Amino acid sequence: MLSRSLSRYSRALPCNISNVVHRMESSQTSSAKVTSGFIEELKKIVGNGNVSTTSAMREQHGHDESYHVTSLPDAVVFAQSVDHVSKVAKLCNDNGVPLIPFGSGTGLEGGINATLGGVSLDVSQMTKIVAVNAEDFDCTVESGVTRMNLNSFLRDTGLWFPVDPGADASLCGMCSTSASGTNAVRYGTMRENVLNLEVVLADGRVIWTAGPNKRCRKTSAGYNLTNLFVGSEGTLGIITKAIIKLYGIPESIVSAVVHFPSVQGAVDTTVQILQCGIPIARLEFLDEVAIDAFNKFSKFNMKVSPSLFLEFHGSSSGVKEQVQIAEDIVKGNGGEDFKWATDPEERNRLWKARHEILYACTALCPGSKPYSTDVCVPISHLPEIILRSKEMVKEANLIVPILGHVGDGNIHSVFLIGSTSDEEFRRIKRCINTINKIAMELSGTCTGEHGIGIGKRDLLEKELGKDCLDVMKDVKLAFDPKMIMNPGKVFL
Repeated sequence: MLSRSLSRYSRALPCNISNVVHRMESSQTSSAKVTSGFIEELKKIVGNGNVSTTSAMREQHGHDESYHVTSLPDAVVFAQSVDHVSKVAKLCNDNGVPLIPFGSGTGLEGGINATLGGVSLDVSQMTKIVAVNAEDFDCTVESGVTRMNLNSFLRDTGLWFPVDPGADASLCGMCSTSASGTNAVRYGTMRENVLNLEVVLADGRVIWTAGPNKRCRKTSAGYNLTNLFVGSEGTLGIITKAIIKLYGIPESIVSAVVHFPSVQGAVDTTVQILQCGIPIARLEFLDEVAIDAFNKFSKFNMKVSPSLFLEFHGSSSGVKEQVQIAEDIVKGNGGEDFKWATDPEERNRLWKARHEILYACTALCPGSKPYSTDVCVPISHLPEIILRSKEMVKEANLIVPILGHVGDGNIHSVFLIGSTSDEEFRRIKRCINTINKIAMELSGTCTGEHGIGIGKRDLLEKELGKDCLDVMKDVKLAFDPKMIMNPGKVFL
């Protein structure tokens, strides 16, 4: 029953998605089905004040932090409850209107752009922290709760949520893209930290992916629907609640920055630290271009050279031992100017600046937007992917900071799109396509944490193979036969 051909999938799409988003195209597509009568029906569901068709509000909800051109929805709807989300989804499904979930808008692959018009459903006002089960190390949050909101709420419990993409992203949005970040090397990505999800399907049905309010750490009951929705980017349903894992705040936290004379020394240190089994919490790489941007934007005075940012969590004695082993490895690879930060204010300033690195990079070219790779490879291949990337951007005569969560093999080359000529944009595209190709050849992926969105749709079949992609399309059609859920994302 699920077997559908690619041609049938294509016929089910509202338009030729392969022509929807290109850099130089207009993206003011709208849905003819969003009539004045449809808008009135939306207002009946959520109230007059929670529906907007103003240009300013539509523009705000038509783009994320990426370089992709804005694609305006026809209307923006603010939901306050799962009942609102359910009824809006059913109305859109009944009328064949595209429905795009909107959380905090911090994505980097155009995942919230309304490529076919329709309704942008903003769930940022659903901000209840429903339950914190301190003894079980988990909590339940609504879709508008951000990671900073949650950690602020948890500050007196001795617990925290460590998955940290840098931006103050919504937790359910992080589930949607399978986000990760600086702490992933120790605590894992969203995929490893989600126990259960409440999801509104395209037809308005509400399901819990692991059973209503279930919070157990493992289950063998049926298909793993939870991880099916983690990373689905709003194309299968809208995540309205998440039950996620929490962790105890470490007794001791020590951060450090160390500089190297070469990229090779920095990445060799990374590999050796991990191979020694040191349970490091953060292991971040910034090349000399990224460090220069970091200094200028965040008012630091670090040596402009390839550098590692490290952080160790654990007991006082355990952290001391980890630090000693790491120091020995660093010195063996030519590392110097080791600077330790144990004071919370000093550590917070350092990591705040690291989290602002995307804005630091774009500040190198004022007014630019980032076109960032997020390839991920097995750690043994880190030296090759970084060095080859640097060679390419040098040959292309481009200013490209390279940084990443090297503790789990995740590398970002940040290309800057501003008043870019067509010829320069072609050079950028060639570099990015080559970097993605190298990552896949090295048993890696074209996206470790940003998702596919509209920016990497053409790479998905190359990475997974046609048969695997066709199965994904079958799943999409099973959950969303009218193709209203965030159309134009993931698949061409």
